[in-house]
Amino acid sequence: MALIEAKDVVKKYKVGSEVITALDGINLSIEKGEFIAILGTSGCGKSTLLNMLSGLERPTKGDIIINGVRINKVNEKNMSRFRSREMGFIFQQYNLIPSLTALENVMLPLTIQGVSKKVRVQRSKEILEKLGLGKRLHNKPSQMSGGQQQRVSIARSLVSNPKIIFADEPTGNLDSKTTVEILEFMQAIVREEHRTLIMVSHDTEVAMYAGRIVHMLDGRITGIEEIPDNIEKLTAAKEEHA
Repeated sequence: MALIEAKDVVKKYKVGSEVITALDGINLSIEKGEFIAILGTSGCGKSTLLNMLSGLERPTKGDIIINGVRINKVNEKNMSRFRSREMGFIFQQYNLIPSLTALENVMLPLTIQGVSKKVRVQRSKEILEKLGLGKRLHNKPSQMSGGQQQRVSIARSLVSNPKIIFADEPTGNLDSKTTVEILEFMQAIVREEHRTLIMVSHDTEVAMYAGRIVHMLDGRITGIEEIPDNIEKLTAAKEEHA
């Protein structure tokens, strides 16, 4: 059974008197431990699909199924709990709280979950150090570069040990060197920790770091491309975890 499935998903929005079809009959299966890139130009529906797969929005028609559960039928309160426990999110704009330090920003999901201070400090420090930010624990976002802020954002998304990570244009504001570093780290997370990563991008070079690329245009999937070298690495890692 696939970890995530989209079945005949349609999403329509009403804009004034006009009805806009953002997604038009999407069918997609994602296995545990996959790194999937959803690729397309602005307005193709890729971010809408990401929102559907994560339960942030509900489809007009069709189903989103995670581990056999139709999440579009789950009430928002339970869906929020499920997201906080099972999902992590990485955004283009980092979405860090300016008044909090790097450590405090990363601790936030654990604070919300009621994890003890000792445990949340330890886990947050460990992941920030793993991302090369051991000397930036007490810096606020304004005291860090864009690449450092994105690493804090990634640390925050991973600190709860989510099974599924959603990344919306995670390298959109970064220079080319930092982009490569971030993408290689994300590859390693999928490969070494057997997480499932779903990334949205408009950049073909960025998408090439995934195992599969889902091409979108006008709310539809136009093709799915496999990246053999990446699939081979992910498959080898999956066998090690078995």
